[in-house]
Amino acid sequence: MTKTTDMSVQRAPLWLLALRPFRGTLAMRGFVPALPLAARDLEASAGSLQLTISFYILGLAFGQLFYGPISDRFGRRPVLMVGLTVYTLASIAAAFTPSAEALVATRLLQALGGCAGLVLGRAIVRDGSGMADSTRRLATMNLIVVLGPGIAPLIGTAVSETLGWRALFIGLAAMGVANLLLTWRVLPETARPGAGVDFRSVLRGYRQLLRSPAYLGYAVGGGLATTPMYAFISAAPFIFTTELGRPAHEVGTYLAFVVAGIWLGNLGSSRLVGSVRVGWLLSGGSAISLLGALVLTGSAVSGHLGVASVLTGASIFTFGAGVASAPALAEALSVDPRLAGSASGFYGFIQMAIGAFATSLVGLGGTPALSSGLVLTAAALGAQLCFALALRAARLAAVQRLAAVPGE
Repeated sequence: MTKTTDMSVQRAPLWLLALRPFRGTLAMRGFVPALPLAARDLEASAGSLQLTISFYILGLAFGQLFYGPISDRFGRRPVLMVGLTVYTLASIAAAFTPSAEALVATRLLQALGGCAGLVLGRAIVRDGSGMADSTRRLATMNLIVVLGPGIAPLIGTAVSETLGWRALFIGLAAMGVANLLLTWRVLPETARPGAGVDFRSVLRGYRQLLRSPAYLGYAVGGGLATTPMYAFISAAPFIFTTELGRPAHEVGTYLAFVVAGIWLGNLGSSRLVGSVRVGWLLSGGSAISLLGALVLTGSAVSGHLGVASVLTGASIFTFGAGVASAPALAEALSVDPRLAGSASGFYGFIQMAIGAFATSLVGLGGTPALSSGLVLTAAALGAQLCFALALRAARLAAVQRLAAVPGE
């Protein structure tokens, strides 16, 4: 019986699992270039439309806390199919929304449904693979996730410019239907029969993580170092079209250029791991991001704002984010290996919550470039402080463990 289950698990197709994070990426970043069009059509302000990004990120944050434990109890397939159904219905509702407020609400529901594929895709890979194969398959999925943010703005620009911003949501709904049918017909159940979850133990794990200065430092620092880039991404259409007077069809290309910094930063970080201390990667990555944020802020304050200065500042920030992201996550998960699952979900929640908050702050300002520059600067400074506190707490904990050995 076990062998049969394992064989069916191994047949879970990687291409189907990889479609889910790409679909979520397209839903979040693909709509960004269409923000000015939607704002004009709905007669709404830039700030109110930027809330569609904030609430989407917020939905991703809360979804990561709950989908894993729920799927452990009820199975991957049924929970995933419910999430895909919610995502599809919310996408249809967003396509026909009459106001900015309704669009914000439907985007929140879209994220809560779409988050199922993001979280459960990784769980399904882990269910059906050994350690080496799981690492390989997750790496392949991560490659698609990293490339997706660069492709999504280009797709969003092309669709919104030719068919209108509402057509984006029709396309996302069609992808949701296709994913739902493929999940129903192709994807096997990979969770172990009868596997349940003690929600009180999950809550105890979260409470224990909240009491760990090292974990909080790495998690909050990692969030501040990475997800505030969503604040710039949400403001970018208004920076390029309103402040710099560039045509809307160029926005996707600019965003693809900026997001490429994340990929390059990840590549550089992976090459340096093992030869450079983790502390240097964390502080160095956030320092690079701080430099980029200061370039963007300085150009806005001095009146020298231009496409080159905006792209330079934002790309330097995202490069630094790419350098720091993987080490921050790895260190957070290693604080207490017994709580690695809870630590991963909680880390994602903190990341997305910070991203949503940063995006909301950018929407409050009347000058998108200056607002995003100030938010990125504050985030990079906060990341530096959090990483310093985390590294100090980790060193103290290591000293305490060594001191406790003779007494045992």
